[in-house]
Amino acid sequence: MDQPLSNDVNRLLDFIQQHPKPVVLTGAGLSLASGIPTYRDQKGVWQGNPPMQHQDFIQSEATRQRYWARSFIGRATIADAQPNAAHYALAELETLGHIQLLITQNVDNLHQRAGSQKVVDLHGNLKDIICLQCGAESLRDDMQARLAEDNPQLVGLTAVIRPDGDAVLAEEDVQQVKIPACMECGGVLMPDVVFFGGVLPKPRLDYCLEQLQQADALLVIGSSLQVFSGYRFCLRAQEWGKPIALNNPGVTRADKLAGLHLRSYCVELLPALLSRTSSQDWS
Repeated sequence: MDQPLSNDVNRLLDFIQQHPKPVVLTGAGLSLASGIPTYRDQKGVWQGNPPMQHQDFIQSEATRQRYWARSFIGRATIADAQPNAAHYALAELETLGHIQLLITQNVDNLHQRAGSQKVVDLHGNLKDIICLQCGAESLRDDMQARLAEDNPQLVGLTAVIRPDGDAVLAEEDVQQVKIPACMECGGVLMPDVVFFGGVLPKPRLDYCLEQLQQADALLVIGSSLQVFSGYRFCLRAQEWGKPIALNNPGVTRADKLAGLHLRSYCVELLPALLSRTSSQDWS
């Protein structure tokens, strides 16, 4: 283990020993080692295509065509991704009793697949589909099969993959796409996620804030915190006197709020933390 990583392990261990029940907030950087691209570089600068806007999806048939065409091609990136060592380490930390709640900004379901139980998908989860008219719920895998049946021209296409299963496609490929409707009412189907510009469900947000208020600290892993939905937890933690630790190799929006910034990659830091300790060492 190199010295910078060893130092970060010691600092994080000390943080958890002093604040044994933190809320953990995770972002796209945690899933990078699982093959899912991040939205921003280490300076917090947006990379690639503009993000899908919530109102655009709701209001525009052409926008929905673009989303479903690109999502169809990029789906395998999410569906085939496997939890990495950082996901498994966080699941083990929960087992050891050292996570009050895990709030993830990711929509890839990898925390749950790694075994974490106390998880809130802040922005929803791509495995689920919801009808905007009747509220019927269905599975993304079923939507994928329906898209393939209705759009055989998409099957076999390849493209550059972007974050959250997005893909770069030519406009002519997008314009031909037929979008399956809700099988219950014929309404518009949408992934059960909050796109950029959307509003988080109030009960979900209230629960996360209640858990943060009860926690010993806030530990943010793999997020630049450029989006307010995550940054708000740092503001509240500061307001409530909760220590803040960041694990991100680049800059974050909360650098001035945190007492600790660990720059090792989480996929190395978190497993190393666990390998250096036993359950008896956490007391």
